[in-house]
Amino acid sequence: MVLIVADTSALVSLGTVAGTSPNPLDLLLDSHTVVVPDQVVDELTETASYDDASGEAAQAVLDRRSAFETRSIELDETFPLDDGENAAVTLANDIDAVQLLCDEFNRLALVHASLAETRLVTTPILLTALVRNDALSPDDADEFLAEMSVARSWSSNSYVERAQFTLRQQRDNEQPDPK
Repeated sequence: MVLIVADTSALVSLGTVAGTSPNPLDLLLDSHTVVVPDQVVDELTETASYDDASGEAAQAVLDRRSAFETRSIELDETFPLDDGENAAVTLANDIDAVQLLCDEFNRLALVHASLAETRLVTTPILLTALVRNDALSPDDADEFLAEMSVARSWSSNSYVERAQFTLRQQRDNEQPDPK
């Protein structure tokens, strides 16, 4: 299985549609070796205490805690991201993770530049990959992305728009040729 480190924002994004079937969070946890730093679990726990959609999403992820591994990591106090992203980037580099799942859209360039050999993946890209691997239909992925976009305030997000375009292409490629 592919080794992936996930940060808080991406897990909360996936948690927003955790009650669906198929469930993208379950698909991720069942098809990858997911490792998160302790700081991400701390942030999920704090977020789960809120009485809102993000709190429910974080709790949905914590309910699946036995499906992912946690590791202690020493933070680089000079790194200009919050503790969760800081720890996730450090952990991804330390364990040579294949991918880092991160939705810190405002600082993706910094996250990307901080990774050694690890590929940066956002939740919208993860959804398109699940479609490409026949784990989700393009319609399901598009619906999940729309739900996440509302819950995560992703309107006019270029990463989301690109994923939606890709999903439309994948859906169009599935349509039978009218000839």
